[in-house]
Amino acid sequence: MKEKHSNCAQCPIEVAERLCKKEDGKAPAGCPTKHSTQSVKKALEVYNDPSIYEFARQASIQESEGYGNKELGYDHLKPIKPRILEIAEFARKMNYQRLGLLFCIGLRPEAQKVGWFFEQQGFEMISVVCKVGRIPKETIGLRDEQKLSPGNMEAMCNPIAQAFVLNDAQTDFNILLGLCVGHDSLVLKHAEALCTVLAAKDRLLGHNPMAAVYLMDSYYRDLKNT
Repeated sequence: MKEKHSNCAQCPIEVAERLCKKEDGKAPAGCPTKHSTQSVKKALEVYNDPSIYEFARQASIQESEGYGNKELGYDHLKPIKPRILEIAEFARKMNYQRLGLLFCIGLRPEAQKVGWFFEQQGFEMISVVCKVGRIPKETIGLRDEQKLSPGNMEAMCNPIAQAFVLNDAQTDFNILLGLCVGHDSLVLKHAEALCTVLAAKDRLLGHNPMAAVYLMDSYYRDLKNT
């Protein structure tokens, strides 16, 4: 019999009645709270690392501080802070001094504003653009017709070098701004400092990829047929 794997995204149980929310809650087949107890146990062991423990603790505190009206009850909660401010507040909670900013060259104006903001918040900023090194795209096997502008030299996005530059600078925490799909993955794999994402790349939707999700039953219904 084929093993049923975790599929929390399609859980059929009402949120308030789920096992992950209440001790006597219900669990569908493959529920990781019920069936992946060893993974949960291994995770708890990782939290015993003092640096991980404190990072997780402060992240949960930051989550709570992102809401107002808590004294009125859960149904009255409202968000009160944009993500960029939460990143600054979290970095202060962790006593970070030097922040890394990895950005797409297409978001140069945004990167300038973001860097300025964090500097005004008292942080030292080390920023590095995706085209660092000016390495031709042929280096990673692209053919001329696969370039944005065939017939011309094009520098490849170089997320591994971006990560290495920040590693050399010994940043405390890194912020990703608009890196391409896959390039962000390579940064997350090779950066020594932990990272967070300020904005995900979405060329069509003004870097708001959730717009396609919110409109999947209306204007972006074609996504269901691709």
